[in-house]
Amino acid sequence: MASRKEALARRANRVRRHIKSVANGRPRLSVHRSSKNIYAQIIDDVAGKTLASASTLDKDLRGSLKTGADTAAAAAVGKLVAERASKAGVTDVVFDRGAFIYHGRIKALAEAAREGGLTF
Repeated sequence: MASRKEALARRANRVRRHIKSVANGRPRLSVHRSSKNIYAQIIDDVAGKTLASASTLDKDLRGSLKTGADTAAAAAVGKLVAERASKAGVTDVVFDRGAFIYHGRIKALAEAAREGGLTF
């Protein structure tokens, strides 16, 4: 039986493989959550570069959030990454949730990014 870490890595690879097949050259919005923080970055896989990023550890957000591990913090990160992406000229992305289920903080980040102007 596979360990939890191996199962998460296998699920993340499966999701990422599907995303790369349907991306059609669009950058991906990759999301990672830990028990204390949430991170989002927009990655151009063709060039291998990060175009925009945001997390609850950013100085812009750290003072205004109660904690980095709730849906309000995730929504703030989603809005900030969408704002930074629009400055970088990115409007259309593919959402990469990794091994995380589309629920709770991941869903809050995605909805805030959509409200901020990203389409996926």
